[in-house]
Amino acid sequence: MAALTPNISKVPELNRRILITLVMLAIFRVGVFIPTPGIDSIALAGFFKAASGTLLDFATMFTGGALERFSIFSLGIMPYISASIILQLLASVVPQLEKLQKEGESGRNKITQYTRYLTIVLSIIQSMMIAIGLESMRGPAGEAIVLTPGWGFRLMTVITLTSGTSFLMWLGEQITERGIGNGISLIIFVGIVANMPSALYNTIQLVRAGEMSFLFILFLIALMIAVVGFIVFMEMGQRKIPIQYPKRVVGRKVMGGGTQYLPLKVNSAGVIPPIFASSIIVFPATVANFIDVPFMKMVSNSLNPGGVLYNVLYVAFIIFFTYFYTAIQFNPKEVAENLKKYGGFVPGIRPGANTADYIDTVLSRLTLWGAIYLAAVCVLPSFFISQFNAPFYFGGTALLIVVGVAMDTAQQIESHLLARNYDGLLKKGKIKGRGL
Repeated sequence: MAALTPNISKVPELNRRILITLVMLAIFRVGVFIPTPGIDSIALAGFFKAASGTLLDFATMFTGGALERFSIFSLGIMPYISASIILQLLASVVPQLEKLQKEGESGRNKITQYTRYLTIVLSIIQSMMIAIGLESMRGPAGEAIVLTPGWGFRLMTVITLTSGTSFLMWLGEQITERGIGNGISLIIFVGIVANMPSALYNTIQLVRAGEMSFLFILFLIALMIAVVGFIVFMEMGQRKIPIQYPKRVVGRKVMGGGTQYLPLKVNSAGVIPPIFASSIIVFPATVANFIDVPFMKMVSNSLNPGGVLYNVLYVAFIIFFTYFYTAIQFNPKEVAENLKKYGGFVPGIRPGANTADYIDTVLSRLTLWGAIYLAAVCVLPSFFISQFNAPFYFGGTALLIVVGVAMDTAQQIESHLLARNYDGLLKKGKIKGRGL
């Protein structure tokens, strides 16, 4: 790590990208503390305190604490993620969208534009439902949370929250394009990390009050370290498929030849499946929390973290999105065609369709283990911790996102350094995958 700072200082473009990223994330954190007009913040804080341990805590974690404060960023980036999910699912069944995906940069730009429009629509719907629900909510002492109910408050809330989500969407896109790392993932990452100190402080207060034992805290720390180590171990895991290239005679020289490797990650989807799965479950249930209707309350209560229905849905969505996102990111047929074009082949496998089937089989098996790993990390620690009322920030989902995004960002910095012939983040070389 000693070579990190000197090397980064030698790359002006990387310095600029890191600075842009930090400024954008700082703007996000400032916005978290700007309240939406018309809300009694004390009554709202009491409402969230009374709802502690429910899915509202999970939603607050994903918004970086914005929902609990009912700030301009209360919806967070989740409507954008939901819109992305819907468009990606539609692209697999709607021929026009599928055609756009194959048109290269112009097609992707068009789909991105559709995603933005759908994000606005979802934000308007969610913010209106939350505004209507808040008007009927009361604080612990029976005080109204909304100071002046009516269409004025509803329209103001819709405009404020929709504008906040639109601005966050723009911030994320700017970070991805002009900064370093994936902007959307970094916004969620910073929101989680920023609230970890307060979660740690609250945990310490519980120990002092005798509501939580010191031995449990030690066990919690040991569990977190073990989960982080397991995440790193699995995220670096690869299956390397040998690719043989024949030698070619060009004039008097012998060109090419030798063996290279096609690396397939155990978890090709990264942290996207848990984020997508959380988005599918959290925000519909969050909206249900703000609607004072018995059926909606029943739906919200049945989806509390640690519950059977929540865990079953969460695992199912994680497995689905792991396979779905891997299929989007990696096309075995395209890889096989490129290998055949340049004369490469897998030893013992015929080029073309047989190579594509072989790669697809290997990738499917790896993805199964990757999906099981993601589901286990997200559900098991969180299920255990929820039984002892520990903060969600110490659960598997939060740790997976924090570690996964940190590793992805570090690898992107690594790539910028290596592209300019500087040493990487480690003295003896770049961050490497662990072969299987």
